[in-house]
Amino acid sequence: MATTTYHSRSNSFPSQSHPAIESVEDHLCRLRADSESTSVCSNLASLRNLHEGINDLIQLPSIQQTLSQGNWINGLLEGSLKLVDLCAISREIVSLTKESVQDLESSIRRNKAEAASSADVSAYVASRKKITKMVNKSIKNLKSFNNKSTTDNELWTMMKETESHDLSILKSVLILLSGENEKSNKRSWSLLSKFTTQNSRVCSEVEQESGAEDLSSLIIEKSTKNMDSKNMLKQLKSSKMIIQELEEGLEALFRSLVKNRVSLLNVLSH
Repeated sequence: MATTTYHSRSNSFPSQSHPAIESVEDHLCRLRADSESTSVCSNLASLRNLHEGINDLIQLPSIQQTLSQGNWINGLLEGSLKLVDLCAISREIVSLTKESVQDLESSIRRNKAEAASSADVSAYVASRKKITKMVNKSIKNLKSFNNKSTTDNELWTMMKETESHDLSILKSVLILLSGENEKSNKRSWSLLSKFTTQNSRVCSEVEQESGAEDLSSLIIEKSTKNMDSKNMLKQLKSSKMIIQELEEGLEALFRSLVKNRVSLLNVLSH
């Protein structure tokens, strides 16, 4: 995670502080301090708020003048396009995960059997393999991002640090969806201690319904075809609540990313 601090205001900013600038700086400070200790859902919300602040910043005439100089705007547009694509893929993976969970849940309830059928589990496992392949490909593609700041200009550094937070948090979302847990991946997030917050409805409901601490409950092997259907339904219910939170967070972030890209394109066209 980026740890850049801004010691002096460069000529890319107005000589007098502006609320939009202070807002972005505050959001970045909070992400630096809290991103690894708070929930994935909270981090998605923080990213959305940060990008709303970035959009307000781009509306400032002085910032637009700076962005229109040199090749900055093209570099930022390239990064914004990759982020929009990454967020869109993350949304697609969440949607596929939600669909596979719902299909298995519906099959179990429809069959009214004590154990999930081999066909049901096989179909679910096949779906999970497809999803895992998409996750691995998306994480691999993160290497193509060049979010390092190549200048000491404050505005550019701020924008590139924002990209760094975007990548880190979206990667955490993908790892969650892969079903990894903290024991098998140091970058993963525990469901109750990292994903949910103290006031989240998911936290209280999952604690009551299940002892699961991550989305590893999504990993159901063919060999578990005789798993008790009640236990499986309980796991799937917990997973659905988590997936819903992720879906909402990614949707809000996606809209903010698109909004920022449109603002950058408007600067380029003027």
